[in-house]
Amino acid sequence: MTALKNEYQLKYKKQDPVVIDLLKGKVPPQAIDVEMAVLGAMMIDSKGCDECLLILKTADVFYDEKHKVIFEAISELYDSGSGVDILTVSQRLKTMGKLEVAGGDYYIISLSQKISSSAHIEFHSRILLQFYIKRRVILESSKLLSIAYDDDKDSLELLQQMSEVVDDISEISFSGRKSNTYAQMLDIIEKRIEFLTHQSEEELTGVHTGYKKLNLQTSGYQPGELIVVAARPGMGKTAYVLKTVIENAKKGDAIGFISLEMSAYQLVSRTVAIDTNFHLSQITKKGFEKAEYFTTFSKHKHRMKNYPILIDDSASSDVRDIIATARSWKRKEDIKLLIIDYLQLAGDSSKSGNREQEISSISRKMKLLAKELSIPVIVLSQLSRAVESRGSSRRPLLSDLRESGAIEQDADIVEFIYRADYYGYEVDPDIESIGANTEIIFAKYRGGAPFTAGICWVGDKTKFMDVEDYNLYQEEEETERVNKIQKNAPLPNMQPSDAFGNAKPTNWSIEDKTNTDDTPF
Repeated sequence: MTALKNEYQLKYKKQDPVVIDLLKGKVPPQAIDVEMAVLGAMMIDSKGCDECLLILKTADVFYDEKHKVIFEAISELYDSGSGVDILTVSQRLKTMGKLEVAGGDYYIISLSQKISSSAHIEFHSRILLQFYIKRRVILESSKLLSIAYDDDKDSLELLQQMSEVVDDISEISFSGRKSNTYAQMLDIIEKRIEFLTHQSEEELTGVHTGYKKLNLQTSGYQPGELIVVAARPGMGKTAYVLKTVIENAKKGDAIGFISLEMSAYQLVSRTVAIDTNFHLSQITKKGFEKAEYFTTFSKHKHRMKNYPILIDDSASSDVRDIIATARSWKRKEDIKLLIIDYLQLAGDSSKSGNREQEISSISRKMKLLAKELSIPVIVLSQLSRAVESRGSSRRPLLSDLRESGAIEQDADIVEFIYRADYYGYEVDPDIESIGANTEIIFAKYRGGAPFTAGICWVGDKTKFMDVEDYNLYQEEEETERVNKIQKNAPLPNMQPSDAFGNAKPTNWSIEDKTNTDDTPF
């Protein structure tokens, strides 16, 4: 009886889940002939090494073990500045103790005989890269399946690992530098000059800054630029960039906004206040005083629902997640601009040094992201307290960028927002003379000389405006105020006898019908 019981338990006991090997029964993606052609081209032409090693960064790109060893030997020779040919590769393999693993001298010679030139080595290298990416996808997917079958593994951790795998594999596809000849760049410059010569004030070569004065100075934020917008707390950094978001969204351009501070609800509330005449307090605190305001809001809501604005206000602040989100938005929605609010709240889990090194790493990755996606990336940043300690002037300087000088180094543009009235100072006469109350200081501008532009801060609406728009806004506000006073003014108290009080008596009668008054009848 005991024997039967043990046999039953052995047969029907709970089994561990079986993970199907994705490679079982199938040959992994590979191209052995192409591998041989690439290695042969590298050994017969030094130029082949230049092109190939920009694309192929690891020996794992090769499927055949012999080819991996040979590629390692070629890479070591290239890095050391030694010549690469059949003899030097053979000698290096002997030094490494891997000549036999590589197939011996006969196999190395046979590789060079399979190809006559390195004319197509870049094309062949990218073929190998494609097969390598496929093998990596298969391998990493198999690992993720094993984790998914493990009941002890957290599902959110699994999603995080999936995201990291996708990022790592995606980075492989960006291998290889894109270079242009000097002559090609001169042609590009000529076309840009022609465009700038004939463009109107409304035409921009880049993304709308949100402000007419800045557009004239910069022709918009250019693809690949890292723009840092910095100010002390309370200066209106978020309001400033939200105007940029709205102006581009009106044109139908998708904009990505990663908020590490405010919620999506707070951001959308601010966009409504900026793009309408409602006060922010009406939207977030008080509500509407009149029923007709709901009709007006409904019209604005219907219009603004078409704005292609993407907002991520998730709790994750790691730069890896920020980059993954931006890549996803670019791939799916083709965003034209990315905004991150704000830099000092971001983290980099890959860096274990001090905070300044971490910020430096984040700043550099944001610049590389802008180049990779070919869009402007605007990063908001806090300024240090050194601004507050200066007695004579509170205008920010590049040295005030908080926690890292690398921000200044990586940025193409550094903008400071300075409102003199915030500190109780008088507005600069040059700024006040054009009707502005806020200085936008381009402390660093790779596209030209640094400059300062004036715009207007409207405190009760919590938004920035161009001077021309602000003047029009004031006129409309004054007209509305006068109309409101007239509408609410009490009617004059008149007596019936006053109805014709201003009429003059006439000196004529029906009988003689003679008008003796000088007033024409």
